[in-house]
Amino acid sequence: MSNDDQAMNAGRREAVVIEPRRERGEPNLAGPGLLLINPGEARQAGELARAAGWRRYPSFPGALYVAPGGNAWLSGPALGAPLAVMALEKLVALGARAVISLGWCGSLQPEIAVGDVLLPTTALSEEGTSAHYPVAGPVAADGELSRQLRVILAEAGFSAHGGPVWTTDAPYRETRTKVGLYRRQGIAGVEMEFAALATVAAFRGIPLASVLLVSDQVREDRDWQPAFRRRDFQQQSQRLLAALFAFIGRA
Repeated sequence: MSNDDQAMNAGRREAVVIEPRRERGEPNLAGPGLLLINPGEARQAGELARAAGWRRYPSFPGALYVAPGGNAWLSGPALGAPLAVMALEKLVALGARAVISLGWCGSLQPEIAVGDVLLPTTALSEEGTSAHYPVAGPVAADGELSRQLRVILAEAGFSAHGGPVWTTDAPYRETRTKVGLYRRQGIAGVEMEFAALATVAAFRGIPLASVLLVSDQVREDRDWQPAFRRRDFQQQSQRLLAALFAFIGRA
């Protein structure tokens, strides 16, 4: 057994003060579900769920909606690695069997345009949450779940890319030096949750994949180019949410 494996097993055995668990009156989750990162999309997802007759449960850090029979669910918002992991831990404790996170990212590569979708494969972690989970080796998105997402995104007319992402806790410290370095290394985008979510999913043994809508261009040689207030971007966000909502509802 390697030193990494020994450290991981020791970390798994170590007792913690707080364990995520199901409380009285909370639902049993079954099928796949959506973890919404951004408040606006979480609000829109809640409207879709209510219109479909899903039941709302209070939850932290965001509301939880469950389809009749528990075969699909959605939760959020959970912006940033610590809140996203708190949400994921609770969802796993409630029985979630597969998780799709939906968020936004900045593109580091010129061929990945605003309004495109990025399916992260692996992550460069510059966030502080995942280090607390003893997982040996690099973490990655679940291959089969990502494959299914590629199919439904193509059917819905989205331009989807795959590649590694840079996960950061400090969006105001994306320096031009780092942006240029990571772009040359082939990092596709920058966001705030995937590395931590993938680490916890590996630790808990559940499949997880992420869908990231490109909301801005991040370059070392030009000014920041955000697009998330543009009407066409907001419409693209609504289309993407609708496609994923339909997917979890029929999966």
